[in-house]
Amino acid sequence: MNLMKNIIFERQFKLRYFEMSQFGEASPVTMLTMLEETAADHCQSINYGLYDLLREKIGWVLLSGYMQIDRYPVYGEKVTVRTWLSKYKGIRGYRENLIFDDRRKIIGRARGLWLFFDINRRRPIKIYNDIREKWSCNPEKSIDYDIHQKIKAVEEIKYRKKFMVRLFDMDSNRHVNNIKYLEWLLETIPAGILKDYYMYSIDGRFIRETAYGHTIESLTGHGETDNVFTHTIKDLDGGYVCVTAKTIWVKK
Repeated sequence: MNLMKNIIFERQFKLRYFEMSQFGEASPVTMLTMLEETAADHCQSINYGLYDLLREKIGWVLLSGYMQIDRYPVYGEKVTVRTWLSKYKGIRGYRENLIFDDRRKIIGRARGLWLFFDINRRRPIKIYNDIREKWSCNPEKSIDYDIHQKIKAVEEIKYRKKFMVRLFDMDSNRHVNNIKYLEWLLETIPAGILKDYYMYSIDGRFIRETAYGHTIESLTGHGETDNVFTHTIKDLDGGYVCVTAKTIWVKK
């Protein structure tokens, strides 16, 4: 793999206590947070940091993504996230990720489709040529997985919870960060699954924004097998679907 500066970017993390789940391992939210932090640092490395873009009222928005974790690291363990852009398409970029443990063994993979976004107008814009040139791209994929396939909304609801969107659920793009949607989704997973299984993968589609103060409902149903779940997050005030997703859980 080409390790030229800017094309491939790496960030190391040491797992902290408050990032652990109740079972002593990094939580799915922690893993997704590390991916986002690495992406943010990759932006910073080419002098297009997220807060630099924010001054221009520009940001990045996740449209769809897939994360697969083979093993969750434990407290104090050092992990490295490697990221790069595999493809650009006008207003969109495909970000790839590999997660390594401290022995450089791959323990996770992820890919996401990101939209370059005008925050004030709430509309996509073309990715700056300078960003594309500085990042360049490496066409290698972190995982061969189609993140474009449609995920249907839950048809038979088995579990549901309601939440109000809080002030600190919002990010610099003035919308709910995708990490919060994962938190809401996990709240509807049965306790027995959380105790005896770990989340092997999540596949998500971000359809529409919700807003501060709105009430949302997290809905979960069973998939094709007992360890597969389908998810829908709805904005009850607006009456529309915000997110659809699918998770697969593996016995510990």
